[in-house]
Amino acid sequence: MSNRTVSVLGVDFLHTTMNEMIARLSDHLEREEKAFVVTANPEIVLHAQEDEAYRTYLAKASYVTADGIGVVKAAGLLGDPLPERVTGFDMFLSLLEVANERKFSVYLLGAKEEVLEKTIAAIERQFPQVEVAGSHHGYFDWDSTEIEDEIRLKKPDLVFLALGFPRQEKWIAERYDQFEKGIFMGIGGSFDVLAGEVKRAPVFWQKIHLEWFYRLVKQPSRWRRMLALPVFAGRILREKRKKTS
Repeated sequence: MSNRTVSVLGVDFLHTTMNEMIARLSDHLEREEKAFVVTANPEIVLHAQEDEAYRTYLAKASYVTADGIGVVKAAGLLGDPLPERVTGFDMFLSLLEVANERKFSVYLLGAKEEVLEKTIAAIERQFPQVEVAGSHHGYFDWDSTEIEDEIRLKKPDLVFLALGFPRQEKWIAERYDQFEKGIFMGIGGSFDVLAGEVKRAPVFWQKIHLEWFYRLVKQPSRWRRMLALPVFAGRILREKRKKTS
């Protein structure tokens, strides 16, 4: 598989499809090799432009995939297209399917205690062959080593962090070198969706690339975050003009 990347405003995205990405990570799992995966949307790309520390976290990632359709469209506008979205939630579910087939173990970090408990229950119900090696809610002392000590001891195959960006990437980047194995991936609000606390956009909205709009209608409090989209679009258009001038 190719490691070719596509740069969008300084963030290097792996040129891959969802199926290729799952095959790639499955290979890491079989070999007991570790990997750090970031699923980045326009908001993350903008944050990386403005925050030098966050750029160093992304630079440490093994793979960055295009979580948002905005990133895919931007890459096309800039003349180096990406094949499709490779989203955090879909990758989360696909990796749980792989783990179920091969009896891999997972560690879950993030969300409120009650949401985490519902997430674990959903995994045990839908993916009964997956071993939940450990878990911890998202409210913890950042300087404590309790969580990484447990992960080092239990050596789970997959570690999913639902801390939201930039915390989840910061946590992984600062501790990644301590671990011998495991796929480490930040997946934002995916625990809430699997737990049934938040409903994902219906397939129709996903297919017409308006999942973000559906989420805004359902969660109006997200409007401040959505302001990143026109800013991102403006920077992409400026970058395109530079390339063509």
